[in-house]
Amino acid sequence: MSSTPSTNSDIMASVFSGSLPSAGTNGGVGLSDPATASQRRSMLDLINRLRNTGVQRDIDLPMIAVIGIQSAGKSSLIESISGITLPRSQGTCTRCPTECKLTQAETQWTCVIKLHFITDKYGLPIKPKIVSFGEPISDKAYVEERIRRAQSAILNPNTDHKQFLEGFEVLSEKNETSFSRNYVSLEISGRELADLSFVDLPGLIASVGRTGSANDIDLVRNLVTSYIEKPSCLILLTVACETDFENQGAHHLAKQYDPKGKRTVGILTKPDRISRGEEESWIRLIRNEVEPLDNNWYCVKQPSSHEISQGINWVDARNMERDFFATTKPWSGLDSHLHQFLGTGRLTERLSAILAELIARRLPEIQEELQAVILQAQSELGELPPEPSSNPVGEIHRVLNGFTREVSECLKGTPDENGLVQTIRTHSERFKREIYSTAPTFMPWERKGAHRHPRLPAIKFLSNEENVGQEDESDDDASGPLPAMLRSSNTIYIDEVMQRAKNGRTRELPDYYPFVVQEAYISTIVKKWQEPAIDLFDIVNTIMRACIEKMVDDHFAHLGKGGVKQAVLMIVYDHLDLAAARAKEKMDWLLQVERAPATLNTHYYSDYRDKFLAYYRGCRDNNHDIMSNIRKLATDRNRVETVNKALSSLKELGISTQVDDLARLLPSDPLEVALGIMASVRGYFQGAYLVIYMYIWRKKANTHALTVAYKRFVDMVPLAIDYEMVRGLERGLDEALLDGLQVTGADAHERCAAMLQEPAAIASKRQELSKKLERLRAARTELKRLTV
Repeated sequence: MSSTPSTNSDIMASVFSGSLPSAGTNGGVGLSDPATASQRRSMLDLINRLRNTGVQRDIDLPMIAVIGIQSAGKSSLIESISGITLPRSQGTCTRCPTECKLTQAETQWTCVIKLHFITDKYGLPIKPKIVSFGEPISDKAYVEERIRRAQSAILNPNTDHKQFLEGFEVLSEKNETSFSRNYVSLEISGRELADLSFVDLPGLIASVGRTGSANDIDLVRNLVTSYIEKPSCLILLTVACETDFENQGAHHLAKQYDPKGKRTVGILTKPDRISRGEEESWIRLIRNEVEPLDNNWYCVKQPSSHEISQGINWVDARNMERDFFATTKPWSGLDSHLHQFLGTGRLTERLSAILAELIARRLPEIQEELQAVILQAQSELGELPPEPSSNPVGEIHRVLNGFTREVSECLKGTPDENGLVQTIRTHSERFKREIYSTAPTFMPWERKGAHRHPRLPAIKFLSNEENVGQEDESDDDASGPLPAMLRSSNTIYIDEVMQRAKNGRTRELPDYYPFVVQEAYISTIVKKWQEPAIDLFDIVNTIMRACIEKMVDDHFAHLGKGGVKQAVLMIVYDHLDLAAARAKEKMDWLLQVERAPATLNTHYYSDYRDKFLAYYRGCRDNNHDIMSNIRKLATDRNRVETVNKALSSLKELGISTQVDDLARLLPSDPLEVALGIMASVRGYFQGAYLVIYMYIWRKKANTHALTVAYKRFVDMVPLAIDYEMVRGLERGLDEALLDGLQVTGADAHERCAAMLQEPAAIASKRQELSKKLERLRAARTELKRLTV
């Protein structure tokens, strides 16, 4: 005897050797060869063990599926192969698959029946559960009734299967389900059996009876399709010779999924019922002349209903079959090489060889597919959100701490161009420009004939102090762009200022004008500050909410069903609303304070007032040429000495001044009062605005400027918003979250566990993948055990 193979490759080499019979040969080594039989049994056992794991749901396992229409002789064929009697009453036997595992053994004939549950009552996959249905049977007479009860147990999943085993009345009309993918398995061993496994599927139906459902037609068809559509499924197609070939739907279904006939074995049943004169059409199938199949067509003859009722045994049935083909025309007259396609014995031997060959061919592929499916399932499982923690309280606190830590870092500022502080600073700069744009545009000439006047020269004493409007106010010639003041919509001419001053006088002495004029102009300016301030407040609020939403999503989106994320978002929004209300209150207070003109920064105010007064004087028509000449001399290298001598002489008299200050020495102007008002208002605005801005945003103001910086509007509005709303969000946030989520009380564990509970879809997906991995790993374990 040859040595026993010990590896997968050895097994495949043995199976693929010339010992395998083929459909086109007369002889070959059959089931009697011990080495071949052992190899086939080893691989059949392997596939059976793999099927027991339920892995057939995930990979394509080699198998034989018996299909046919109802009354095609399918049950009789299975009985002749297995040696048992199947239930023939209408109902349960057509409602669930029956798996037959045949093993040739030198022991007493035995049948073990098991129930295989691979889906729940809703048809969803579950962890495969195999239940032994009673003790092993050694008397074939008891098999039929046991199978009937097993099928009823499959169709009534909510009833304890033991009730069916121990005498529960079987009534097919009262089944809980009319159809099930769960199946009954028959493990049969005996001397006269071949090593073979197959699945008997419900017969295809074209109509239903009184107690049936119209859905059963599609349910059965879908069940059959789910088996035969797999490339590794060998289709055992039963065709009854008593019915027109073209009218048998099973053939059309098989051809749909195996159009070239490479994995279909055709079985002709009931040859004794062929109508006289039609024999040739069926003989042509045996010759493989029509509807050719790689594994050919076979013909079997089973006992009639009368013979079955008389209790014919399996041995007598096989003898009668051999006599039929040997003595009945046209079968007895077939060419000798076609005899191998007649009879159940030859069919069984061939099926065993084909299945073993298919298993051997698929074995390396199964190993590769199994590993690929395992990796895919692990990847899909890894893409799911983390599984709920076994310590829900600790998990919730851990996530909360991480969130508040990031909030703190974000509010303090991060070195990122798109950071929160950087984004807010951009809008604060705009706020500054908007406040600056409210500065009055005083024109030092009358409105009438203003078009004849030259453009205002650049305000050079502002050019090094701010960026706002710098480009507009830095042009040195008349051809340059119009200064920002001229482009402003609030242009005020000197005659209008003078008229307003006159109108404001009451009982003052001559040449005295009331302060209400300056106050009115300043009040008009301050009123315009409210809208930019509110805009800045609203923008920062919006930025904060967007930033909060992103951080909450980053930290809490993966938790539970989304309720934690929503709850945290609402709590933080409420906390932000409180902070925003405090900031708004401070901002409103600042607006009220600024409506009354006042400053302790007299040095800066006086300095700017004098500079603006000199500037406006120099722009007046009667002095414009003089100042123009002075400026030209100051910039002419050959004549600058003239200007320097004048400045030196003034200094000797104790008068320190600059070139632009020479306008103060010019003759008095009839509109000097208006010029003073203009300079006062403009100086107040510039002193109050500029010093503060330099302190906050530029950090360049000297120490004595700081005494008034915190009092001014452009300074305090951004400060109030930053302190109360931005940085203020962090204050008390921890307590607000803990109190709002109620995760510190006696029921903290239950509340946190509820928060972490997964959505049903994710939990179902996780369970499905976990069960899938479980059966895949079980299948891999079985592959490792492959020995002969």
